[in-house]
Amino acid sequence: MFELTSPAFAPSATIPRKHACDGADVSPRLQWKNAPAEAKTIALIMEDPDAPVGLWIHWILYDAPAAAGGLPEGVPAGDSIPGGGSQGASWGVDTFERVGYGGPCPPKGKPHRYVFTAYALPGPTGLPPKATKAQLLKAMKGKVLAQAELIGLYGR
Repeated sequence: MFELTSPAFAPSATIPRKHACDGADVSPRLQWKNAPAEAKTIALIMEDPDAPVGLWIHWILYDAPAAAGGLPEGVPAGDSIPGGGSQGASWGVDTFERVGYGGPCPPKGKPHRYVFTAYALPGPTGLPPKATKAQLLKAMKGKVLAQAELIGLYGR
């Protein structure tokens, strides 16, 4: 079964402050394993379903090589991902022009869930950098070989 994990936090555990807006706001190291043999690329969407204004998109990336087995900590903001792939426009409800990881930054109160969803794909999406979530979902439609999820919590 396709799995997504992070050495930074266990499933359903607290995401460390260094990966949030209260800290260095660097992306956590992510690892995937057991992707289908025919998977060539990975796409990833990070969202906060508990945001008061609706589903908040924190990170979109796609066309990362499946063989890489994951992403390093601190993927730099920018159109491309070191090692291959692109980052989409995220950090908002309908998507803003921010490219790259935007860590947890909930209002004070109950911790929010941050859902990292990885999609194993048979090849590149064909999307240019700065694609939106809607564009990515459309490009992946009918092509997802497997899907894995990792949920972390963060509160202030």
